[in-house]
Amino acid sequence: MKTKRKIIVYIATSADGYIARPDGDVEWLNRRPRVVDYGMREVYPTIDTMLWGRKTYDWLLNYYKVKGKTKGVFDTKLVNYVFSRKRRRRAAPGVEFVSGPVKAFAQRLRARPGKQIWMMGGGELIASFLDAGEIDEFDIHVIPVFIGKGIPLVAPRHRDVPLRLLSSRKYPDGVVRLHYEVAR
Repeated sequence: MKTKRKIIVYIATSADGYIARPDGDVEWLNRRPRVVDYGMREVYPTIDTMLWGRKTYDWLLNYYKVKGKTKGVFDTKLVNYVFSRKRRRRAAPGVEFVSGPVKAFAQRLRARPGKQIWMMGGGELIASFLDAGEIDEFDIHVIPVFIGKGIPLVAPRHRDVPLRLLSSRKYPDGVVRLHYEVAR
């Protein structure tokens, strides 16, 4: 039997529930010591597709441009889709823009053979997929820092989405990994 491809939000949040500062900045994440993997080596081989919001895409391109790196921002061994309502002239290498309805796109993507699908963010894209019933799991790494205000994990809307805890793990540096399945 063919297994359905899952769309998994694999992401970090501050302890107060934000994925970035109001301007998209995530430097508070980069200050973490790089001694712990937090499961990335285990997860990365299980995916072949990444989903990005346009604001996250723009922030990432700008971040690497400031750092002097203009090529190789996106892993071209993966299929990278960026969701945008705005018409774009040219995508970065390895990136394809998507502007159609989320549900139809997700169903087409799941119908293709392949590995799991990693949703990188941001909060508006996560909310759109969640509202369309197209997120299967959340793998959230809670970083032990409050940033006060910012972009929430899921853009606010009136909703109740039950989650079922699959696993939790505490790391020595205080990070907590919470792996949930969206209850259907």
